[in-house]
This record gives sequence, C-alpha cells and structure tokens, in this order.
Amino acid sequence: MKTIWLSVIALCILGFSCSTDPSEIQEPQEDSIYFPSINSDEWETVSPTDLKWDQTKLQPLLDYLELKNTKSFIILYNGKIAVEAYFNEHSYTSPWYWASAGKTLTSTVVGIAEDDGLLNINNKVSDYLGTGWTTAPLEKENLITCKNLLSMDSGLDDSMGDNVSPENLRYIADAGTRWAYHNVYVKLQDVVAEASDQSWNTYFNSSLKNKIGMSGTWLPLDDLSVYWSNTRSMARFGLMIYAKGKWENTQIVSENYINDATNTSQNIHESYGYLWWLNGKSSYHLPQTQLKFNGSLIPNAPADMFAALGKNDQKIYIVPSKKLVVIRMGEAADAANFGLSDFDNTLWSKINALTN
Repeated sequence: MKTIWLSVIALCILGFSCSTDPSEIQEPQEDSIYFPSINSDEWETVSPTDLKWDQTKLQPLLDYLELKNTKSFIILYNGKIAVEAYFNEHSYTSPWYWASAGKTLTSTVVGIAEDDGLLNINNKVSDYLGTGWTTAPLEKENLITCKNLLSMDSGLDDSMGDNVSPENLRYIADAGTRWAYHNVYVKLQDVVAEASDQSWNTYFNSSLKNKIGMSGTWLPLDDLSVYWSNTRSMARFGLMIYAKGKWENTQIVSENYINDATNTSQNIHESYGYLWWLNGKSSYHLPQTQLKFNGSLIPNAPADMFAALGKNDQKIYIVPSKKLVVIRMGEAADAANFGLSDFDNTLWSKINALTN
C-alpha cells in the first residue's frame, strides 16, 4: 500500500490531476484458483519456498508418511501442487481405492441431480425406489428421506454388515432420531439412477467425472461398489469442492448444496454433513458406537477443515482458510480403521509445522 500511494504522489508532482484518497485505492486482487486442464496431465506447481513455508519441515513430513504405509500424498495450494510424493512403488498413474472417502462422490452427484431437477433430497427414498426397499414397517420406511441417507440418520440397524439388500435394512429407530454410520447411503446411487433414467455409472461420468477430468472407475469390493483412481483424480475432486462446486467457469454442483453438505446436517452428530466429516465442532461420534465424544474431530487440524475419510486412512482434507486441499492414499497407517484414526492428528501437526 505504501508503494502504491507514493506512486500516486509522484504522478501529482509531475502535473497529473490527482484527487485520489488513500482509502479509495484498492489492494491488488488475490490470485484466482488454478484449475488443471481436463484434457491433460499437466498441473502447475508452486514451491513451498515461494509460499514462505518452512522447507526444513518437508522431509520430516515425507519421512512420517512413508513410515505410515502411505502410497501417495499431495498438498494443493489454491489449486497448484505444492507437495506431491509417492512411496512404495506407487506412482502418479497408479490407481488406489477411495473406500468411504468415495461417499462424498455420491453426496456430490446427488446434489448435481437435485440441481438438474431430477430429485429432491427432502423426498422419501421410496418415492424413487418404491416401497419394500427395507424390511422396516411401511410407516417407518416412509419416514426415511434421501437427506436421512446423506446425513446417516436413517434409523436403520447398522449392525447388519455391508450388504444393503432389504433383509439387512432393518428398522431400529425412527429416521432423524439416531445417527449411525451405515452403508445404506449407497441406495442413493439407485435413487440417482431411477431419477435420471440412466445407470449410476453413466450419470456419474457425464455429470462429474468427465467435467473435471478425473480418471477412475467403480469396482466391486465385498458387498459394495468402491471408487478407484489415481491420486491426482482425487485431488481434482477435492479442488472442485474447495472451489465451492466450480471448475473454472462451470458450476458443477451448486454452491448452496456444497454449503449444506459441508455443515452440520442433523442435530445428533454435529461433526457430520452430507457424508462429509466436519472439524472444529464441540463434539463428534465415531462409526459403530452411539457414544458422543467431546471436542474437535481432529484437534491439530484447522477448525474450518472438512474431510472425506475412508477405511485404512484414505483422506481428502479441505481447508478454505489456508487454501489447502490435502490428499493421502495408502494402507492403514497403523491398525485397520473405518476412516478416522490417531494418524490424522499427528499428520496435521506435521502439516502445520510445514505450512504455518
């Protein structure tokens, strides 16, 4: 600001008309978000040194990641790659599974379908799938909306395993009264298929994957369909969410939906949105328990961070305040887990040491 004002004074001295008040001079605009081409593997980079990060903390971070069975790791800063590393014979072209981090793909495509006018998340699931998609009494099944599946408060029994056939979808509580981590969310893919009159894969590819240049495919794993892609494709998705649903000048999913998806979605578990985990809240729940834990989900992570968390530590962390998207793929850092583990908190202490 000082340099700009001195330049204005100099122009006045040279005889140019000058009536500008310092308060009227605007600061330069921030750099816009960078998006890689959807038709190329090229991706611009930015040096941690140029970002004034502590370069001495980078190698300890990478050493920790390698020690903890990581296959790939990326940090984007405002869209550009600031850190990218591969371990254990993994490369930027190698596919890996998203596990439950891919729930957020389903959440996003549901939002796109709603934007397209194909469905309303406040409608009951049976409006799209017909009755009998669960074994709950009809009056209880009809309480379950698409939003309940997005929010994990369907009231269906979460102890029946991954299979989502009707006999495994049993009533345990009224929808909206009990939060439980449950793979019944996958029925939303059937809702989208019915509402769009297309297969899930076809609608997913045309509405999301192809529009942001992702690679990857849905493959069966146990009783579920799980997304596999390279790490940069996961980063592309995280970048689109960071950009509030946009890719360059194209709105892929509405900003309003992204805001709803990444804020508390129900009044039981405040650290959960529409299949996104939310940091910085006063309490949280964990899969396979009805206990409420006080405190923030990942204390060392920024309060505004939200995340896609998958089995064995598949991670997409998004931090708007720091302009960061962080991706981790690999084997379980320690013991097998459903998505959240002690690894998250230690990892963030090392990311903070680098970026703060």
